[in-house]
Amino acid sequence: MSYLTGEYECKLDAKGRMMIPAGLKKQLPEADAEGIVINRGLEKYLVIYTKKEWDKKLDELSKLNEFDRNAVAFVRYFTAGATTLIPDSAGRINFPKNLMQHAGITTDVVLTCMLNKIEVWDAAAHKAMIANEPENFAELAELVMGNKKRVNE
Repeated sequence: MSYLTGEYECKLDAKGRMMIPAGLKKQLPEADAEGIVINRGLEKYLVIYTKKEWDKKLDELSKLNEFDRNAVAFVRYFTAGATTLIPDSAGRINFPKNLMQHAGITTDVVLTCMLNKIEVWDAAAHKAMIANEPENFAELAELVMGNKKRVNE
């Protein structure tokens, strides 16, 4: 499996459209035919998935107990607002207004590739999030990754 890489600064036009950056477009060859899915993130950002990755998420969600209130609530909120976007002939995607409002997105956005998805941040919110990096990133790395076994062991 190949993962998405890169961080891109973009601008939305007055209609909420954004040109997909060339470097990202090369990593999303199926986007023109299948579209991409945009949805709310777990915080104040949006998430873009390829159609294939979105379908994997839906497969995971379909296995949850439909009679468990927490599971139902999670599925409801996770899928709320999910929209398939197909780039127009100029290579632009149109962000849904309700999702833009949820994430506080105005005109300047930052696209951050996160393995198999893309986070879409309002540029000011992204800057604030990055400025909030832990003082000792090494401690966070040890906490999250420190208990992993070495590949050669």
